[in-house]
Amino acid sequence: MGLAGREGFFDNPRVDESVILAGHFAATAARAAATEGPVLVLHDTTEFSFKRTTPEAVGKLSLLKGRHARHTVCGLLLHSSLVLTTAGVPLGLAAVKFWTRKKFKGTNALKRRVNPTRVPIEQKESVRWLQNLTQSTNQLGDPSRCIHIGDRESDIFELFCAAQEAGTHFLVRTCVDRLAGRGSTTIAKKMEREPVRGSHEVEVRDDHGRTSTVRVYLRFCRMLVHPPIGKQKRYPPLALTVINADERGTPVGREPIHWRLLTDLAVEDLAAAVGKLDWYALRWKLESYHKVLKSGCQAEHARLRTAERLTNLLAVLCVVGWRVFWLTMVNRASPDAPAENVLTKPEIELLDRMAASTMPTSGMPEGTVGRYLVQIAKLGGYLARAKDPPPGTMVIWRGLARLTDMVLGFELKHTGCG
Repeated sequence: MGLAGREGFFDNPRVDESVILAGHFAATAARAAATEGPVLVLHDTTEFSFKRTTPEAVGKLSLLKGRHARHTVCGLLLHSSLVLTTAGVPLGLAAVKFWTRKKFKGTNALKRRVNPTRVPIEQKESVRWLQNLTQSTNQLGDPSRCIHIGDRESDIFELFCAAQEAGTHFLVRTCVDRLAGRGSTTIAKKMEREPVRGSHEVEVRDDHGRTSTVRVYLRFCRMLVHPPIGKQKRYPPLALTVINADERGTPVGREPIHWRLLTDLAVEDLAAAVGKLDWYALRWKLESYHKVLKSGCQAEHARLRTAERLTNLLAVLCVVGWRVFWLTMVNRASPDAPAENVLTKPEIELLDRMAASTMPTSGMPEGTVGRYLVQIAKLGGYLARAKDPPPGTMVIWRGLARLTDMVLGFELKHTGCG
């Protein structure tokens, strides 16, 4: 299909992201309903930048100032809500929001003229956090099971109130030292008086993607947290739990861990605090999912010429990217599960025929997810040596792309064409 054909499909007035993603959202809710216990809903924003001679048709992301000229970066923003089990298996997306900044505004300059805490949330770009929380909660249909997780950008008092109104829960990393107790002290001052309750090891990643295990020391306390002064007439104080996790010493190649977590859930003992910490530590999986969209699906290489067409394309890639990420995580969480749970019958049949002419994968039972996913990863360049870690998203992506082409040719041979 040529460029005109692709643009015609994505420019069809009957095609938009809500139609494209409706089936995936419903399947996510069904997968979540089939699981037991809490489900984690990870929220975060990412940017897709594109090179265009006329950025107005796509929309501006920012304005870069160079030594001799200004350069406009155009593109789209995506705020996604990815549903996970507490074991880290991605069940799918429950909400997405695409938008573009039609006009660049100097945020720092605006802050010098207006106190941002006095601007209604409905007039801010950050309202997307509330919209996705509400949409994903309604989509999943069981608010009390949902734990909405976000980084420091989600530290929004209106978000906490929206979660309470929806009957759901949240766990966010806070960056604001709010008034606490009776209003005469702050969260930080109250936490300084709390003793260390114990320690726990968490897995973290540095700026280069390298993982390491870090021991952090925990404090936690339930307290009354007040809204910003400019919003106290609109929002009431909330009883919330604060969890502080601090790493001692100075690690090499990254900043030490100092997490300040805020949740509406009760934390009665060290085990409960550790559980919340482990949930938050899974937040990096959403960043990995966004990496699949950019590096695997190569979304930023698209040549479509308008924001509407790019949005439709990105909606399709959201589903494709989720499958790649899901296969990667299922292989790690349930390698002994039946392959029929994750692969189609033609894919399994073709992989069986290919394996018949190669050496079998040692140590993996036949017919399992682990055995077939390693074969797919080998198609993407995975060496499968004895000490190699499980295949990652990139080799799964490349292998799955090759397998899809092979399955298509395999089916065309038997059905005929023309």
